[in-house]
Amino acid sequence: MYSEPEVADVEIDLYEALEIRRDASKDEIRQAYRKAALANHPDKVPEDQRPAAEIKFKTVQEAYEILYDEDKREVYDRHGMAAFNGAGEPGMGGAPDLDDLLAQMFGGMGGMGGMGGMPGMGGMGGMPGMDGMGGGRRGKPGKSPDEQQDYEISLEDMYKGKTVKFASVKNVICSLCDGKGGKEKAKAKKCSTCEGMGHREVLNSMGQFYTRSTVPCAVCNGQGEFFSPKDKCKKCKGKKTVEQKKMLEIYIPPGAVEGEKIVLEGEADQVPGQKPGDIVFRLVQEEHEVFDRSGADLRAEIVVTLAESLTGFQRVVLKHLDGRGIEINHPAGQVLVPNQILTIRGEGMPMKRSEKRGDLYLLVTVKFPNSKEGWKPTPAALEQLKGMLPKPAEPIQASPVDEVDYDAEGDLAEFGAADNEGAWTNVDEDDDEEGAQCTTQ
Repeated sequence: MYSEPEVADVEIDLYEALEIRRDASKDEIRQAYRKAALANHPDKVPEDQRPAAEIKFKTVQEAYEILYDEDKREVYDRHGMAAFNGAGEPGMGGAPDLDDLLAQMFGGMGGMGGMGGMPGMGGMGGMPGMDGMGGGRRGKPGKSPDEQQDYEISLEDMYKGKTVKFASVKNVICSLCDGKGGKEKAKAKKCSTCEGMGHREVLNSMGQFYTRSTVPCAVCNGQGEFFSPKDKCKKCKGKKTVEQKKMLEIYIPPGAVEGEKIVLEGEADQVPGQKPGDIVFRLVQEEHEVFDRSGADLRAEIVVTLAESLTGFQRVVLKHLDGRGIEINHPAGQVLVPNQILTIRGEGMPMKRSEKRGDLYLLVTVKFPNSKEGWKPTPAALEQLKGMLPKPAEPIQASPVDEVDYDAEGDLAEFGAADNEGAWTNVDEDDDEEGAQCTTQ
């Protein structure tokens, strides 16, 4: 339960903490919690009363979390806080033996051993997460956790490379107590809740079964020991670390790819007795208005006029990612057709650890003249143009021939709409037979 470690072995009645009857309803529990939480909130009392208020406030929170949950409340009513891990979850609690507790819950199944004969179970020892839990305990990891986050970057910066500087606020070992958490001559007390291990075994519900797992001790925050309030370090308040602001920078090389990780070794939060973890940035490429990327290759669209596609041109068709203009000299007589691909070797993305580059693929879109945009050639010019362009194919022979009207602004989205509302797709066979019978009558 949430209390000072010195009195961790004193169990507080949760009903008394909320000042309610043992048969209180959920509404009564909720109302009592709101009243008690407001009355004991640390911010609502004088500073000299805050330590006691914090203990009471946490106890009220835990009482509400357990009693408001019907399943947890039933476990608490039957076994008390011995069945919980100190964080409001069913757990070892340090009182009844686990096998005895399960035997009571399952009504004489013989504890854990009674499950070994169930088909397909192979005993609880064969369930996931059970291996090694009953024997020796794992020590603390040798490295603090890495900090990972996504970093969005433009395609231009991926092309050219970029150095980013930023301010980082992280936890560092307290310089006053050197990460001890207490004053110079003060000695830490062993946590009686976890017996100095820093973690506890708890029960996790899996339907009608329970499995064991290990969680950090909520009383000593996984440290296995603590200092009394008067012995805590004045600078870190017993936390062993303090916040520190530091300027960092990351270098993103030219040709970086999405999903690539930039690692700042040892720049994560510091933890006493452990090697600092890393800050890891995962690159996420922002969408680009002009270019698409695949590996080291780039693709973009260029628009040419009908005159340019027929007669050739020389001009800048594209502004590259580094600001350079890409100029094309397309000779006259080599007609460009819609969706034709022009490949420019070596103008794609840089390749890391190499002098090579990918290729640039240009998709040609031909813009045809439009009368709405002011293109109104004379009849003579049209006849001249008709004489210059290739003749149409041989006429299609058919009889009779109907001249029809057409809509030059047609919409392909309407294709399939003229289905007479599905009249021919959902014909009821019974209705069809009935209609045939009526016809013969």
